[in-house]
Amino acid sequence: MTESRREFLKKSGGCALGMAAVATQMQHLGMMSAIAQKVDDDSSRPEGGDAYKALVLIFWSGGNDGNNMVIPNHDSPTISNYNAYSAARGAQGLAIARNTLLPITVPRMGALEYGLHPALGPVAGGTNNGIHELWAQQKMAIVTNCGTLVQPTTKAQYQMSSHRKPYQLFSHSDQTAQYQTSISNTQSFTGWGGRVSDKMTAGSNPAGLIPMITSISGAQLFTAGQTTLPMAINDSNTLLANVLNPAGFTNTGGPARLTAFNQLRSLDLESNFVAAASHVTDLAMQANSALQTPGDTTTVFPNTGIGRQLRQVARLIKKRTDLNVNRQIFYCQIGGFDTHANQLASHTTLFTQFSQAVRSFYDEMGVQGVQNDVTTFTLSDFGRTLNPAGSGTGVGSDHAWGNHMFVMGGSVLGGDFYGMNTPNGTPFPTLTLGGIDDTDSSTAPRGRWIPTTSVDQYAATLARWYGLQPDQQSLVFPNVANFPTANLGFLP
Repeated sequence: MTESRREFLKKSGGCALGMAAVATQMQHLGMMSAIAQKVDDDSSRPEGGDAYKALVLIFWSGGNDGNNMVIPNHDSPTISNYNAYSAARGAQGLAIARNTLLPITVPRMGALEYGLHPALGPVAGGTNNGIHELWAQQKMAIVTNCGTLVQPTTKAQYQMSSHRKPYQLFSHSDQTAQYQTSISNTQSFTGWGGRVSDKMTAGSNPAGLIPMITSISGAQLFTAGQTTLPMAINDSNTLLANVLNPAGFTNTGGPARLTAFNQLRSLDLESNFVAAASHVTDLAMQANSALQTPGDTTTVFPNTGIGRQLRQVARLIKKRTDLNVNRQIFYCQIGGFDTHANQLASHTTLFTQFSQAVRSFYDEMGVQGVQNDVTTFTLSDFGRTLNPAGSGTGVGSDHAWGNHMFVMGGSVLGGDFYGMNTPNGTPFPTLTLGGIDDTDSSTAPRGRWIPTTSVDQYAATLARWYGLQPDQQSLVFPNVANFPTANLGFLP
């Protein structure tokens, strides 16, 4: 049977664009128009310079309990100490034993000692020493008491109905969205990673064969922009040579079919829409060709979900020259942090997987010579209550607000806490149920810390290092002007 031109294009075009990913999340026809304009317009000024840089987000899905990740390990009577932490959690069995904590000294806290969860260091059967020793090397920083905010908020203001607060506090889906969009006063359909890519792609990756932003964990709000076309690929169980492999051109008639398809794509290019579709397909096919040559990692990565995701990120970074990219943003995710029960065992497993995978990734960036050019950071839905949920071996914690985040990389000004001061004069919250940093009253306290550092400030600091220009900052982070500073100082 003879196929019409339209039917042939529908079948063949579907095969080529489905190569992956390069056309993932193309929800708006406006994207195609924007891409078509970029095909003919390379006049945008460079925004981040020519040197390579990458941001790698690891999202702790479910709401990580920062209270058991960063713990006071001192006896100061003026700042929340280990006894305050243990008094709130010990009776129900949720406190981490003091002699197992991994010590860190914090200059901003008067050189007092704090402790990291023991699974963040060397573990039996692990492939490396974990991320704990990056603190002493000043390659890891902690942004404390960070969370979703519309504007700075005190306890008194929180309790006022007229004060602007994030919508749907303590809701998984809403708070996840607000961390990924950095917009807490209204719903947004673009993520801050996607908006950074919108503003920087033309200037920083004008000849890039793949999009600036890539998810190794499916379609995500963080990666969505107005004009950005994000890529979504599988983890390292799929070789790079196969992630964009076109289907439909490998059978007996494949070569002839491909030739005919390419000829058809040369027609009607005066239409912006057709030209854009053809351009996207061209990029996908060129990228697929560039990914055919081997380029695996040297460092051994753990065979875990997050380990395989970070290994795939490392593979793509290794191919950066072949792919003509100077800037890349990656999204990875590790789930299981909704620990209403059985938190101690779950946390140990999750932190072990996270720490071992991140350390392998950090070491691989050193092998590749880009350790100073790649910054890895974390986000999560929210923190969890200091007050435990349940008791005994099944003890857990419930949804809360302020949380602690890790930032790691060769350029990180590490070995310290960062963030805005809480009412106690330090960036670390007061661990008192019903106290000055708790949303709840003393009659029914849960220990849900009111953030003093906004996601906007945290994200803007990362984007600034990445190369986002000051005049673009308010377009990417529309609420950041509500806060005292857009630069927390943990990156140069």
